[in-house]
Amino acid sequence: MMNSVSNSLSIQEARKLILHSQRVLTSEKSGRAIHATLGVIEHLGYIQIDTISVIQRAHHHTLWNRNPRYKNIHLDDLQQQGKIFEYWSHAAACLPMADYRFYQPHKNEIARGRKLWYECDPKVKQQVLRRITAEGPLQAKDFERKERGRLAMWEWKPAKYALEQLFMEGRLMVARRQGFQKVYDLACRVLPHGVNTTMPSTEQWYRFLIERYLRAHGLGQAAEIAYLRPGRKPVVQHQLNLMQEEGRLVRVRVADEFFYAIPAMLEWISKPVPRAKLKLLSPFDNFVIQRRRLSRLFDFDYQIECYVPEARRKYGYFCLPIIWNAALSARMDCKADRKSSTFIIKNLVLEPRLENLDGFTHALEKELRRFMVFNDCRELVIGRVSDQYVRQSLGKRFK
Repeated sequence: MMNSVSNSLSIQEARKLILHSQRVLTSEKSGRAIHATLGVIEHLGYIQIDTISVIQRAHHHTLWNRNPRYKNIHLDDLQQQGKIFEYWSHAAACLPMADYRFYQPHKNEIARGRKLWYECDPKVKQQVLRRITAEGPLQAKDFERKERGRLAMWEWKPAKYALEQLFMEGRLMVARRQGFQKVYDLACRVLPHGVNTTMPSTEQWYRFLIERYLRAHGLGQAAEIAYLRPGRKPVVQHQLNLMQEEGRLVRVRVADEFFYAIPAMLEWISKPVPRAKLKLLSPFDNFVIQRRRLSRLFDFDYQIECYVPEARRKYGYFCLPIIWNAALSARMDCKADRKSSTFIIKNLVLEPRLENLDGFTHALEKELRRFMVFNDCRELVIGRVSDQYVRQSLGKRFK
């Protein structure tokens, strides 16, 4: 338990609080499965959407890890029911509709001229808006590109820039996805009746960021809460100080750093963590997305290498962090070959500190079998493994 005199946590206590807050080793097994999925999204605050599909996409993977009854159709159903919406968190994300109003300030900034990473033609923007207003929901492919020549893989046609600009301004929303492609419509036609759209005050917005982060992550610093929000850190720190003075937050020391926490959540430290459970995490999982934090608090140096030239990769294209025994214990580069229904372990690397290889291998086998089903695979191919005992033991288990 926390030392009330020094307000300090051991690194083990900090990890327990974070793991409980992230719900990565626990899952809701009562009620309807889709309600459990919504509960995960509402608790974490966002689920990052990603296009990489060497295994099940990140948004499905992150939810499945916290809801064993998760089905990919849940996100579509929740979006159609008006329970979630798509917008930008630190990246493209599925967000709880209950939080809709707190994304209004970001939309307004963009509508007032804040620059994005692309340029949008104002004339095309108006043309796109007129067509959707008149015709209803449309995809980017519904707008013909007049220029000749083939687009590079990273280029968008002018109408796509316009659609995204209108989406970021909040004038359009994603009504649904069709073959993973966005279908855009006017926000007024997508928003369910009764959603709170009032603009939060500056203080309300910052406190929302703080409370949402701490609820999902257990511990946090201003830099982490302001992650990928340039210029926000000083104001976040000011609000953290005020909330501490008000008794809404407590400041705690972990090793040689200070963090903030919600006082009631410190009770979770007394709850045991399911150490026997193993999880294969998405590189975009909420638990691992802030790499510096992961290194400091879990002693795990991690980088996704799909954006690194092949010759410079250390572990592999799409390496999954592996949590076991309440620690990040290994990483696995893998691929689901759906044509042959084969799951391929390309490279499994154990952390040097990992002991109890039999316990780890048993837990890995159990989770791999579940993960293979989740990825529509029946057969397993084992490539490189940093420990030969684990490789041989795993091979025998899957004969």
